[in-house]
Amino acid sequence: MFMHARYRDGLNFLSKCSGTRVWNAFKILSSYYLSKIGTGVDPWGLPVSISVEPTTSCNLRCPECPSGLRSFSRPTGMLDIDLYRKVLDELAPAVWYLILYFQGEPYLHPNFFELIEAAAKKKIYTATSTNAHYLNSENARKTVESGLDRLIISIDGTTQETYQSYRIGGKLERVISGTKEIVAWKKKLKSSTPHLIFQFLVVKPNEHQISEVQTLAESLEVDEVVFKTAQVYDHKNGSPLIPDNPRYSRYYKKSDGTYAIKNQLLNHCWKMWHSCVITWDGQVVPCCFDKDARHPMGDLKTERFKDLWFNSQYTSFRRSVTQARSEIDICTNCTEGMQVFN
Repeated sequence: MFMHARYRDGLNFLSKCSGTRVWNAFKILSSYYLSKIGTGVDPWGLPVSISVEPTTSCNLRCPECPSGLRSFSRPTGMLDIDLYRKVLDELAPAVWYLILYFQGEPYLHPNFFELIEAAAKKKIYTATSTNAHYLNSENARKTVESGLDRLIISIDGTTQETYQSYRIGGKLERVISGTKEIVAWKKKLKSSTPHLIFQFLVVKPNEHQISEVQTLAESLEVDEVVFKTAQVYDHKNGSPLIPDNPRYSRYYKKSDGTYAIKNQLLNHCWKMWHSCVITWDGQVVPCCFDKDARHPMGDLKTERFKDLWFNSQYTSFRRSVTQARSEIDICTNCTEGMQVFN
Protein backbone atom coordinates (compact mmCIF):
# COMPACT_ATOMS: atom_id res chain seq x y z
CA MET A 1 0.00 0.00 0.00
CA PHE A 2 2.71 2.45 1.00
CA MET A 3 4.71 1.85 -2.21
CA HIS A 4 1.74 2.51 -4.49
CA ALA A 5 0.93 5.74 -2.64
CA ARG A 6 4.53 6.96 -2.93
CA TYR A 7 4.53 6.25 -6.66
CA ARG A 8 1.31 8.23 -7.09
CA ASP A 9 2.73 11.09 -5.04
CA GLY A 10 5.88 11.08 -7.17
CA LEU A 11 3.83 11.38 -10.33
CA ASN A 12 1.88 14.25 -8.80
CA PHE A 13 5.13 16.03 -7.96
CA LEU A 14 6.41 15.59 -11.52
CA SER A 15 3.13 16.95 -12.87
CA LYS A 16 4.09 20.34 -11.40
CA CYS A 17 7.13 20.64 -13.64
CA SER A 18 7.44 23.25 -16.37
CA GLY A 19 10.25 24.16 -18.73
CA THR A 20 11.12 27.18 -16.59
CA ARG A 21 11.23 25.16 -13.36
CA VAL A 22 13.31 22.38 -14.88
CA TRP A 23 15.81 24.88 -16.31
CA ASN A 24 16.00 26.71 -12.99
CA ALA A 25 16.59 23.42 -11.15
CA PHE A 26 19.37 22.51 -13.60
CA LYS A 27 21.08 25.85 -12.98
CA ILE A 28 20.85 25.44 -9.21
CA LEU A 29 22.20 21.90 -9.32
CA SER A 30 25.06 22.84 -11.66
CA SER A 31 26.15 25.85 -9.62
CA TYR A 32 26.02 23.83 -6.40
CA TYR A 33 28.32 21.12 -7.72
CA LEU A 34 30.72 23.74 -9.03
CA SER A 35 30.76 25.35 -5.58
CA LYS A 36 31.87 22.01 -4.08
CA ILE A 37 35.03 22.11 -6.15
CA GLY A 38 35.69 25.76 -5.37
CA THR A 39 34.34 27.33 -8.57
CA GLY A 40 32.12 30.16 -7.35
CA VAL A 41 29.66 30.41 -4.47
CA ASP A 42 26.64 32.01 -6.13
CA PRO A 43 23.60 30.05 -7.27
CA TRP A 44 22.70 30.54 -10.92
CA GLY A 45 18.98 30.35 -10.31
CA LEU A 46 16.28 30.94 -7.73
CA PRO A 47 15.43 28.38 -5.05
CA VAL A 48 13.66 25.21 -6.12
CA SER A 49 12.05 24.84 -2.71
CA ILE A 50 11.00 27.34 -0.06
CA SER A 51 9.53 27.05 3.41
CA VAL A 52 7.09 29.75 4.44
CA GLU A 53 6.11 30.10 8.09
CA PRO A 54 2.39 30.80 8.62
CA THR A 55 2.86 31.41 12.36
CA THR A 56 5.09 30.74 15.34
CA SER A 57 2.08 30.09 17.59
CA CYS A 58 1.45 26.55 18.80
CA ASN A 59 -1.06 24.80 21.03
CA LEU A 60 1.42 22.19 22.35
CA ARG A 61 4.58 22.40 24.47
CA CYS A 62 6.99 19.91 22.96
CA PRO A 63 10.53 19.84 24.37
CA GLU A 64 13.35 20.71 21.94
CA CYS A 65 10.93 22.99 20.05
CA PRO A 66 11.16 26.79 20.39
CA SER A 67 7.43 27.15 19.73
CA GLY A 68 6.55 24.57 22.35
CA LEU A 69 9.00 25.96 24.90
CA ARG A 70 7.91 29.55 24.17
CA SER A 71 11.62 30.32 23.98
CA PHE A 72 11.89 32.37 20.79
CA SER A 73 14.10 35.41 20.77
CA ARG A 74 11.98 36.70 17.89
CA PRO A 75 8.34 37.84 18.11
CA THR A 76 5.35 35.57 17.59
CA GLY A 77 2.85 36.49 14.91
CA MET A 78 0.92 35.58 11.78
CA LEU A 79 2.03 35.78 8.15
CA ASP A 80 0.52 38.69 6.22
CA ILE A 81 -1.36 37.21 3.28
CA ASP A 82 -0.69 40.17 0.98
CA LEU A 83 3.07 39.87 1.57
CA TYR A 84 2.79 36.15 0.89
CA ARG A 85 0.97 36.70 -2.40
CA LYS A 86 3.58 39.24 -3.51
CA VAL A 87 6.43 36.81 -2.85
CA LEU A 88 4.50 33.97 -4.49
CA ASP A 89 3.99 36.03 -7.65
CA GLU A 90 7.73 36.65 -7.87
CA LEU A 91 8.87 33.09 -7.15
CA ALA A 92 6.15 30.93 -8.74
CA PRO A 93 7.89 30.49 -12.13
CA ALA A 94 10.94 28.93 -10.42
CA VAL A 95 9.70 27.33 -7.19
CA TRP A 96 8.58 23.72 -7.50
CA TYR A 97 8.00 22.78 -3.85
CA LEU A 98 6.44 25.00 -1.17
CA ILE A 99 6.41 23.95 2.49
CA LEU A 100 3.87 25.92 4.50
CA TYR A 101 5.54 25.22 7.80
CA PHE A 102 8.60 26.21 9.81
CA GLN A 103 7.79 26.76 13.47
CA GLY A 104 4.37 26.76 15.11
CA GLU A 105 1.10 25.05 14.16
CA PRO A 106 0.07 26.21 10.65
CA TYR A 107 -3.65 25.53 11.15
CA LEU A 108 -3.73 28.37 13.68
CA HIS A 109 -3.33 30.88 10.83
CA PRO A 110 -6.78 32.38 10.15
CA ASN A 111 -6.25 32.30 6.35
CA PHE A 112 -4.33 29.05 6.14
CA PHE A 113 -6.45 27.54 3.36
CA GLU A 114 -6.06 30.69 1.28
CA LEU A 115 -2.28 30.28 1.55
CA ILE A 116 -2.52 26.76 0.14
CA GLU A 117 -4.99 27.68 -2.59
CA ALA A 118 -2.86 30.60 -3.82
CA ALA A 119 0.11 28.28 -4.36
CA ALA A 120 -2.00 25.46 -5.79
CA LYS A 121 -3.41 27.81 -8.44
CA LYS A 122 0.16 28.42 -9.56
CA LYS A 123 0.72 24.64 -9.83
CA ILE A 124 3.30 24.54 -7.05
CA TYR A 125 3.60 21.30 -5.07
CA THR A 126 2.46 22.22 -1.55
CA ALA A 127 3.10 20.52 1.78
CA THR A 128 2.52 21.23 5.43
CA SER A 129 3.10 19.60 8.82
CA THR A 130 0.59 19.58 11.67
CA ASN A 131 -0.09 18.08 15.07
CA ALA A 132 -3.62 17.37 13.74
CA HIS A 133 -5.48 18.83 16.71
CA TYR A 134 -7.44 21.17 14.43
CA LEU A 135 -8.45 18.59 11.83
CA ASN A 136 -12.15 18.50 12.54
CA SER A 137 -14.52 17.53 9.72
CA GLU A 138 -14.77 21.06 8.30
CA ASN A 139 -11.04 21.69 8.30
CA ALA A 140 -10.37 18.25 6.85
CA ARG A 141 -12.76 18.99 3.99
CA LYS A 142 -11.16 22.39 3.37
CA THR A 143 -7.71 20.78 3.44
CA VAL A 144 -8.63 18.33 0.69
CA GLU A 145 -10.45 20.98 -1.34
CA SER A 146 -7.57 23.47 -1.02
CA GLY A 147 -5.33 21.44 -3.32
CA LEU A 148 -2.72 20.59 -0.69
CA ASP A 149 -0.40 17.92 -2.10
CA ARG A 150 1.21 16.54 1.07
CA LEU A 151 0.03 16.51 4.68
CA ILE A 152 2.47 15.41 7.38
CA ILE A 153 0.84 14.47 10.67
CA SER A 154 3.10 14.22 13.71
CA ILE A 155 2.26 11.12 15.71
CA ASP A 156 4.97 10.33 18.23
CA GLY A 157 3.34 7.45 20.07
CA THR A 158 0.62 4.82 19.75
CA THR A 159 -0.69 5.22 23.30
CA GLN A 160 -1.66 8.41 25.10
CA GLU A 161 1.00 7.88 27.75
CA THR A 162 3.80 7.61 25.20
CA TYR A 163 2.42 10.30 22.90
CA GLN A 164 2.13 12.93 25.63
CA SER A 165 5.66 12.26 26.90
CA TYR A 166 6.87 14.35 23.96
CA ARG A 167 3.73 16.05 22.61
CA ILE A 168 3.05 17.76 25.91
CA GLY A 169 -0.55 18.93 26.12
CA GLY A 170 -1.60 16.81 23.16
CA LYS A 171 -4.33 14.20 22.78
CA LEU A 172 -3.63 11.12 20.67
CA GLU A 173 -7.35 10.56 20.12
CA ARG A 174 -7.55 13.91 18.32
CA VAL A 175 -4.63 12.97 16.07
CA ILE A 176 -6.36 9.72 15.13
CA SER A 177 -9.76 11.34 14.62
CA GLY A 178 -8.19 14.06 12.47
CA THR A 179 -6.46 11.43 10.37
CA LYS A 180 -9.76 9.60 9.89
CA GLU A 181 -11.43 12.85 8.79
CA ILE A 182 -8.79 13.48 6.11
CA VAL A 183 -9.07 9.91 4.78
CA ALA A 184 -12.88 10.12 4.79
CA TRP A 185 -12.96 13.42 2.89
CA LYS A 186 -10.43 12.20 0.33
CA LYS A 187 -12.81 9.35 -0.40
CA LYS A 188 -15.92 11.54 -0.43
CA LEU A 189 -14.31 14.03 -2.81
CA LYS A 190 -12.59 11.30 -4.84
CA SER A 191 -9.24 13.01 -4.32
CA SER A 192 -5.82 11.34 -4.31
CA THR A 193 -4.37 14.31 -2.43
CA PRO A 194 -3.09 15.21 0.04
CA HIS A 195 -0.53 12.41 0.26
CA LEU A 196 -0.96 11.56 3.92
CA ILE A 197 2.15 10.88 6.02
CA PHE A 198 2.53 9.82 9.63
CA GLN A 199 5.78 11.31 10.93
CA PHE A 200 7.12 9.50 13.97
CA LEU A 201 9.86 11.39 15.81
CA VAL A 202 11.87 8.59 17.37
CA VAL A 203 12.90 9.31 20.96
CA LYS A 204 13.73 6.96 23.80
CA PRO A 205 10.21 6.94 25.34
CA ASN A 206 8.57 5.81 22.07
CA GLU A 207 11.16 3.75 20.18
CA HIS A 208 9.49 0.51 21.30
CA GLN A 209 6.38 1.49 19.32
CA ILE A 210 7.97 1.76 15.88
CA SER A 211 6.29 -1.36 14.51
CA GLU A 212 3.02 -0.41 16.18
CA VAL A 213 2.79 2.93 14.39
CA GLN A 214 3.24 1.19 11.04
CA THR A 215 0.36 -1.14 11.86
CA LEU A 216 -1.76 1.81 13.02
CA ALA A 217 -1.01 3.73 9.81
CA GLU A 218 -2.09 0.78 7.66
CA SER A 219 -5.33 0.39 9.61
CA LEU A 220 -6.14 4.08 9.14
CA GLU A 221 -5.21 4.01 5.40
CA VAL A 222 -2.37 6.48 5.81
CA ASP A 223 -0.19 6.65 2.68
CA GLU A 224 3.27 6.59 4.25
CA VAL A 225 5.17 6.45 7.54
CA VAL A 226 8.36 8.44 8.06
CA PHE A 227 10.65 7.88 11.03
CA LYS A 228 12.53 11.01 11.91
CA THR A 229 15.53 11.32 14.21
CA ALA A 230 15.30 13.92 16.96
CA GLN A 231 17.49 17.00 17.22
CA VAL A 232 18.65 17.54 20.80
CA TYR A 233 20.08 20.99 21.41
CA ASP A 234 22.17 20.15 24.48
CA HIS A 235 23.24 16.64 23.53
CA LYS A 236 26.83 16.61 24.77
CA ASN A 237 26.05 15.09 28.17
CA GLY A 238 23.28 12.88 26.88
CA SER A 239 19.51 13.27 27.07
CA PRO A 240 16.52 11.14 28.08
CA LEU A 241 15.29 11.71 24.51
CA ILE A 242 18.22 10.01 22.74
CA PRO A 243 17.04 6.52 21.69
CA ASP A 244 18.99 3.37 22.45
CA ASN A 245 18.73 2.10 18.87
CA PRO A 246 21.64 3.79 17.04
CA ARG A 247 19.74 3.65 13.75
CA TYR A 248 17.33 6.26 15.04
CA SER A 249 19.82 8.51 16.83
CA ARG A 250 21.62 11.51 15.41
CA TYR A 251 24.30 11.12 18.08
CA TYR A 252 26.79 8.53 19.28
CA LYS A 253 28.34 7.96 22.69
CA LYS A 254 32.07 8.61 22.85
CA SER A 255 34.57 6.72 25.00
CA ASP A 256 34.55 9.51 27.60
CA GLY A 257 30.77 9.17 28.04
CA THR A 258 29.81 12.34 26.19
CA TYR A 259 27.77 12.43 23.00
CA ALA A 260 28.66 13.79 19.58
CA ILE A 261 26.79 14.22 16.32
CA LYS A 262 27.21 11.41 13.80
CA ASN A 263 27.37 13.56 10.71
CA GLN A 264 30.70 14.79 9.45
CA LEU A 265 30.41 18.56 9.04
CA LEU A 266 31.65 19.11 5.49
CA ASN A 267 32.25 22.54 3.98
CA HIS A 268 29.28 22.56 1.66
CA CYS A 269 25.51 22.53 2.06
CA TRP A 270 22.89 21.82 -0.59
CA LYS A 271 20.30 23.87 1.29
CA MET A 272 22.26 27.07 0.68
CA TRP A 273 21.58 26.71 -3.04
CA HIS A 274 18.21 25.09 -3.51
CA SER A 275 16.09 26.39 -0.62
CA CYS A 276 15.51 28.94 2.12
CA VAL A 277 13.00 29.86 4.80
CA ILE A 278 10.68 32.87 4.91
CA THR A 279 9.51 33.69 8.43
CA TRP A 280 6.03 34.96 9.24
CA ASP A 281 7.29 38.58 9.34
CA GLY A 282 9.05 38.45 5.97
CA GLN A 283 12.63 37.70 7.02
CA VAL A 284 14.60 35.35 4.75
CA VAL A 285 16.87 32.96 6.65
CA PRO A 286 19.22 30.40 5.09
CA CYS A 287 17.76 27.17 6.43
CA CYS A 288 15.40 25.42 8.84
CA PHE A 289 18.10 25.11 11.51
CA ASP A 290 17.96 28.89 12.00
CA LYS A 291 14.86 28.67 14.17
CA ASP A 292 15.48 31.99 15.90
CA ALA A 293 16.26 33.81 12.63
CA ARG A 294 19.76 34.74 13.82
CA HIS A 295 21.02 35.05 10.26
CA PRO A 296 18.51 37.18 8.33
CA MET A 297 19.56 37.67 4.72
CA GLY A 298 16.99 40.35 4.01
CA ASP A 299 13.46 41.59 4.60
CA LEU A 300 10.78 40.94 1.98
CA LYS A 301 8.68 43.81 3.31
CA THR A 302 11.22 46.18 1.76
CA GLU A 303 13.15 44.06 -0.78
CA ARG A 304 12.47 41.85 -3.76
CA PHE A 305 13.41 38.22 -3.18
CA LYS A 306 15.67 38.10 -6.23
CA ASP A 307 17.69 41.07 -4.96
CA LEU A 308 18.39 39.58 -1.53
CA TRP A 309 18.98 36.02 -2.87
CA PHE A 310 21.97 37.36 -4.81
CA ASN A 311 23.07 40.12 -2.42
CA SER A 312 26.52 40.41 -0.86
CA GLN A 313 25.32 39.27 2.55
CA TYR A 314 23.95 35.99 1.19
CA THR A 315 27.07 35.48 -0.91
CA SER A 316 29.25 36.04 2.14
CA PHE A 317 27.23 33.54 4.17
CA ARG A 318 27.46 30.89 1.45
CA ARG A 319 31.21 31.49 1.24
CA SER A 320 31.56 30.97 5.00
CA VAL A 321 29.70 27.66 4.64
CA THR A 322 32.14 26.50 1.97
CA GLN A 323 35.19 27.62 3.96
CA ALA A 324 34.50 27.18 7.69
CA ARG A 325 31.07 25.67 8.24
CA SER A 326 31.98 24.41 11.72
CA GLU A 327 32.25 28.01 12.90
CA ILE A 328 28.61 28.84 12.07
CA ASP A 329 26.37 28.37 15.10
CA ILE A 330 23.34 26.96 13.28
CA CYS A 331 25.53 24.41 11.50
CA THR A 332 27.15 22.86 14.57
CA ASN A 333 24.11 20.70 15.37
CA CYS A 334 23.11 20.17 11.75
CA THR A 335 22.00 16.65 11.00
CA GLU A 336 20.79 17.12 7.45
CA GLY A 337 20.22 13.74 5.88
CA MET A 338 19.67 11.90 9.18
CA GLN A 339 16.01 11.06 8.57
CA VAL A 340 15.13 7.38 8.37
CA PHE A 341 12.44 6.51 5.83
CA ASN A 342 10.52 3.23 5.90
